[in-house]
Amino acid sequence: MHEGQTLNSLTARILLAMDDLIRQSRPDLVLVHGDTTTAMAAALAGFHAKCKVAHIEAGLRTGDLAQPFPEEMNRCAIDTVSSFLFAPTEAAKNNLLRAELAGRCWVTGNTVIDALGLACKLLDDPKRVAPIEQQFDFIDEQRQLVLVTGHRRENFGQGLLNICEGLTELAKDPGIQIVYPVHMNPNVQSAVQLALSHIPNIYLVPPTDYLAFVWLMRRASVILTDSGGVQEEAPHLKTPVLVMRDVTERPEAVANGTAKLVGTHVDSIVKETQRLLRDASYYDSFCKSANPYGDGRASERIVHALLNEPVQEFNPAFVT
Repeated sequence: MHEGQTLNSLTARILLAMDDLIRQSRPDLVLVHGDTTTAMAAALAGFHAKCKVAHIEAGLRTGDLAQPFPEEMNRCAIDTVSSFLFAPTEAAKNNLLRAELAGRCWVTGNTVIDALGLACKLLDDPKRVAPIEQQFDFIDEQRQLVLVTGHRRENFGQGLLNICEGLTELAKDPGIQIVYPVHMNPNVQSAVQLALSHIPNIYLVPPTDYLAFVWLMRRASVILTDSGGVQEEAPHLKTPVLVMRDVTERPEAVANGTAKLVGTHVDSIVKETQRLLRDASYYDSFCKSANPYGDGRASERIVHALLNEPVQEFNPAFVT
């Protein structure tokens, strides 16, 4: 990340770097994951080089180009140039079919659930866990942990300030600890540090590696997030998640009752978090449904599809 970078400057840098990489490696396929600007530029570079493009996590849609921004546009562009479309859910596949795109599509589940399963196995090893516990030795087992992530561009400004106001209100309860790995984007850093760094039971920490973040998700009582992937990971871990956005491209968890949209409204953030922490039956209602986003075999299905082998598509009805 360069200070002061724009989306256009980032896109230009990636396109030029991908040009060199494709020229040197001469790939048969450019495999792209997700909906970041990096993913979009990599897919476009592959298309320009007349390489086949495959998109993992294809078909996610909110129907609003401004939410999330610029990810909604990015994923539409990636799907348009892709020959292989790996949708995490049936709803995502249906979005692709309605768009009548050229690529062939499969429901694979999301590879994030594969990765999460591997991380959880690593966390069964006390030697792996010990340095993470030392890193977060300030966490009090007797207090309820609220884990926060917030970095969406559409929340910059007032939305992020509202999130910080909601966290400030929640932190008035001495029985709560809030851990917030703060994104490195200066728009996030400056606002969050100014608003929250003086509050004793809010811990603003640098972004963590994935294993440590999974440990935090498993340890948390509630997760507050505007992230996409966390909406899929939290249901797998049976951790209630409140989504600080007005719309989501992952409606399955909301429909299942394992996630709830609260937007960036202070009252909603505070009331829903407090209700989860104080109402055991309400809390349990978030934890009963099977994860609609995968069974840990998405990567296996993708490999079969790329090798032109039969694929048994993901069906959440068979997830326990």
